[in-house]
Amino acid sequence: MGDAVSDQWGTGDVLGRVLEAMRASGLPTDSTTVEALVPVDHFHARGFKSTQELADNLPVKPGDRLVDIGCGIGGPARYLAQRFDCRVEGIDITPPFVTAGNHLSALTGMQDRVKIVLGDGQHLPYPDQSFDGGYSQHVTMNIADRDRFFAEAFRVLRPGAFFALTEHGLGQGGPVHHPVPWSDDGSHEHLMTPEDTVTRLKAAGFERIRLSETGPKYLEGYRRMMELAAKGDLPRLGVHILLGPDAPAKTRNAAWNIEEGRTRPIEILCFRPV
Repeated sequence: MGDAVSDQWGTGDVLGRVLEAMRASGLPTDSTTVEALVPVDHFHARGFKSTQELADNLPVKPGDRLVDIGCGIGGPARYLAQRFDCRVEGIDITPPFVTAGNHLSALTGMQDRVKIVLGDGQHLPYPDQSFDGGYSQHVTMNIADRDRFFAEAFRVLRPGAFFALTEHGLGQGGPVHHPVPWSDDGSHEHLMTPEDTVTRLKAAGFERIRLSETGPKYLEGYRRMMELAAKGDLPRLGVHILLGPDAPAKTRNAAWNIEEGRTRPIEILCFRPV
């Protein structure tokens, strides 16, 4: 199952594709900045805007140690580390993402503050109470054992630490249209209603759970990407180079699912009790 989910998100020479797109965009490939990588670095729905809005709500202090569960190629981790002067440990199940993420951290001079390892969010390789906060962006749609995932997040957080989550929740509008970014045909897809997600977080021990519906924002983002694609104006450096040749269909279906209430994008912030 792990290999199948990994392959869904990234196969082949991910780093090579990013570097090629950087060259095509006129960017140097021997050093760069966190800001220059923004178009491709935030490999989740709505990209950098989603990460920025999430960060606006996080109580991060300078020197904190955070965990990014399902970190992709590390864009959010680098952004948070730079913005808050903190350290971020990223973990991802996709080997090409880990390779690309650590290389890009070195290119941006962030290798001492951002470290990415290969691993599974359901089995975190960290001691108990290691982190001051944690987050997971658009990962849980592929998590079969949501209870284990949340229990692991709770375990590695210190008392009083925050946990933030964004995902496409399950709506009431009928079966999901595929392909979508997290599943080509419905295999290894494990969507849950937002209400059930809150229930599972409570069962794991989290409290002060705040849920926000983000569907309209995501729908706007998908429509914008579709408009650019239709005009042939997609930037050379963008998340579409990671989604692959099915990027237009995945984007269209992601929007269609929100429009019809088949999915409900959400953002959640909660805390481990003190």
